[in-house]
This record gives sequence, C-alpha cells and structure tokens, in this order.
Amino acid sequence: GLRMTIDFSKYKDGLVPVVVQDSVTRTVLTVGFMNEEAYRLTVDRGLVTFYSRSKGRIRVMGENSGNYLKVREILVDCDGDTLLLKAVPSGPVCHTGADTCFGEDNRPGDFSSSEFLFYLESVINDRRLNPSEGSYTNHLFSRGLNRIAQKTGEEAVELIIAAKDDNKDLFLGEAADLMYHFLVLLAQKDSSLGEVIDVLKERHSR
Repeated sequence: GLRMTIDFSKYKDGLVPVVVQDSVTRTVLTVGFMNEEAYRLTVDRGLVTFYSRSKGRIRVMGENSGNYLKVREILVDCDGDTLLLKAVPSGPVCHTGADTCFGEDNRPGDFSSSEFLFYLESVINDRRLNPSEGSYTNHLFSRGLNRIAQKTGEEAVELIIAAKDDNKDLFLGEAADLMYHFLVLLAQKDSSLGEVIDVLKERHSR
C-alpha cells in the first residue's frame, strides 16, 4: 500500500529525491533520486537502488564496491514526493571511500559514552529483527528467554567474584559482559534502556 502514496509524477522527470540514513546511528549517508522502477527494485531486493541522472540508468548503490545498503524502513514525507530510507551499510558508502557522501564519520567509536550504549542497544535490536550468521547475539536470541536470563545471572555472579579481586581490567571486563547481556535480556523482553532510565528518573524525582 505504501507505493500508492508516492507521487512520482510531481516532477516532470518522474524522479523523487531520496535521503538515506543509517538506521542504527541515524547519520545521513547519501542522497539520490528514484523513479518508479528504482523504487520497485529497492522494495523487491531490499537494497537501496537509485536512478542516476548523470548516467541515465538504474544503479544499485554499492554495485562497484560491494558495499550495499540494506533497507530497513521506507518513509514517505508529508507531500508524498520525498523518501527517507533507513538502511544498514555493509561498508563505506561514498565512492571516495568515506563513510558517508558528506564526509562524516559513521563509526560507533565517535559516540559519547551514553550514546554508545544506545547504539549498542540498537545493534542488538537490529540483530534480533535481521539475524546475522555467526553472530553471538543471534545465538543467544535463538536459545530463548531462559538461556538469556541464565547467562545474565551467570555474568552477574562473575562480576561479584571479580569484585573481590584487585584486578581492575578483569572487573571491568566482567562489568561489560553483564551490561551486554542485560541489554540482550531487555530486547528479549521487548523493553528498552530508555524505559529503565525512565524508572530511575521517576525514583530520583521523589
């Protein structure tokens, strides 16, 4: 039903502008144009496909580099003549080798500490919705709630044991393990870090 809401005839060349955003980091990756055929191919294959005005042909983003953009969500603007695509890049998006066509970095290492936690949470949620082979996170999800809960408990115990030693690196490693499994457990329970923080805020304001 989405296709009907896009007005490809609004501009005489039959093209609509498309903004592509990283579905996890929210960074704008690139901008291009689609005609109806490019849009249909994008929907059918799940890969961002543009109509190249300079080359006069349909072009799959990443066809030369192999760094495709996997579509996660398609949004149409209020006038029905511009698209926002949320996608996951498999490598640098720009033909220059840059992360984005605007020269911005699109790496989690550039996030602040708190932003990184939310980034990690969104990666975990993306793995849950779009399983990736060989992913430990997907291995956990495939085992189900009981295993995830058990692992979270085991990590908590390991953190307590490490706390009794004087090895800070070991202690921090166990703390990171617990936090990661805690985020996986939240995702499995359809809950979010934001909701946990809301509870803490509520308690703090009392």
